[in-house]
Amino acid sequence: MLGELKHHPGFASHYVAPRNVDVWLPPRYQETTTRSFPVVYMHDGQNLFDPKTSFIGVDWGIDEAIERLIAEERGRETIVVGIWNTSKRVLEYMPQRPFEISIEARMKARLRLGRWVFGRPISDNYLKFILAEVKPFIDERYRTLSDREHTFIMGSSMGGLVSLYAVCEYPHVFAGAGCLSTHWPAVRGVIVDYLARVLPQAGNHKIYFDYGTRTLDARYEVYQEQVDRVMRTKGYQKGEDWMTLKFEGAEHGERAWRERVHIPLEFLLGTEGQ
Repeated sequence: MLGELKHHPGFASHYVAPRNVDVWLPPRYQETTTRSFPVVYMHDGQNLFDPKTSFIGVDWGIDEAIERLIAEERGRETIVVGIWNTSKRVLEYMPQRPFEISIEARMKARLRLGRWVFGRPISDNYLKFILAEVKPFIDERYRTLSDREHTFIMGSSMGGLVSLYAVCEYPHVFAGAGCLSTHWPAVRGVIVDYLARVLPQAGNHKIYFDYGTRTLDARYEVYQEQVDRVMRTKGYQKGEDWMTLKFEGAEHGERAWRERVHIPLEFLLGTEGQ
């Protein structure tokens, strides 16, 4: 592995169940004691760095992706915080406020997700866990640039949903979100209205979306088009502070995300001086 991976097992919380938290430090982190680094918070942390812990035995290769961007002068050295999921992954990653709008919306959500949903979404507590417990720990323990301009959040599938939700609920904390293969069917019927009301106006954030055309991703395009219309209405400019990409033949899984994760990393973080 490039860089250094710090493992914090059983990270305790007042808001959610304990879980492991990994912190990846870029190779040049140890070369100086004065330099500080941006931070990307990522969900499904066990899938990011080590194939032995990854869901399908294939990790995202985050360390290789960042190092390649640095070598090609297309990205910044960055600290990556991988927050592992738990058995309550769906409930923790499901945007909560859109489903609290009406009883009808909640009932539709339960019918759509079927056996996956056994209670109400708890993503508000999950985000409190990140903001009130994980982030302060990271900022105290490691040399971070802790301001909004250098703090990002990223995930795939349901992790894409909660990343977007984080920027909407805490626009003063996160400068951007990377949402890969966002699982829009889980929030169809409620997410567009929510985004129209709550998505920050363009100017201070970057938001990345993508999707493939196979397996689960084959269902996403029609929903992504609806979200894209909201992005335009809010003043986001494609290629500048917003990106939506379609990957022909790409499926829903770690192999596909590994192949393209460098794209949102480059888009969100850019290079020094940007």
